[in-house]
Amino acid sequence: MGTTPSTPPKASPCAAAWAPPGLLRLDYASRVDGLADWALVWPGDGADWVVQLHRHGSTGDQIFTRKDIRDLWLPHYRKLGLGVLSPNLHGNAWMSPAAAADLRELIAWTRRTYGARRFFFSSGSMGGTSNLIYAVLHPEDVAAVVARCPATDLAIYHDWLAAHPGGVRDQIRQAIATAYGGPPSAAPDVYAAHSALRNASRLTMPVHLCHADADPTIPVDESRRLAQAMAGKPNFTYLEIPGGHDAPLARREALDWLEAQVRGHAPE
Repeated sequence: MGTTPSTPPKASPCAAAWAPPGLLRLDYASRVDGLADWALVWPGDGADWVVQLHRHGSTGDQIFTRKDIRDLWLPHYRKLGLGVLSPNLHGNAWMSPAAAADLRELIAWTRRTYGARRFFFSSGSMGGTSNLIYAVLHPEDVAAVVARCPATDLAIYHDWLAAHPGGVRDQIRQAIATAYGGPPSAAPDVYAAHSALRNASRLTMPVHLCHADADPTIPVDESRRLAQAMAGKPNFTYLEIPGGHDAPLARREALDWLEAQVRGHAPE
């Protein structure tokens, strides 16, 4: 079953045992390649929404099924009255062209269906990477970005993964190459267009970036390079902390910063 997101699909109640009341599942077929895909939609109190993108190896239900981020992030979103849009987006696609096209359709559908006006992007790892990529591709859709432990240039990151093989790093490198039509040498223009680092001037919205200094999955240099490129930008914040890959997910600073953006003032 599926329709393209451009023709409003029928949303059905999510019947999963973990689903909170009012959570809807949206099934559709990608306009780009016809892939059957889905998103979760949880309307809030008004026209502000958070776009929640999952990490590599997870799916669009991560914000509702992964206990640590569910228990920390979701209550904060609901306190702010935010609706939640949590798409699966081609699985481990790292905001590929197809994933970006589908997300743009989903955002447009949410605008039409719920009168959504502002979309705040808040995610980590592959999700944080994808936040930044979408923000440089379509800054008009993004009110603010929280990117925790992201890759900021997939070509550089792909080369780092190749130089540091093993385990999940091999899986990520293969997934990026599959989603982008090959390694960076095979599609340099696509990788360049999807680089937050190379297109940092398009990050005109408020951005909060957080990375741990001992991250073995996405090296901290990914965020340090973007922080250097964004230095002096008044609505850019960089927080570097001790720990491994998941350390930024447990920090409250990003949630407090996001609250300040939603409420319309800069954090103190």
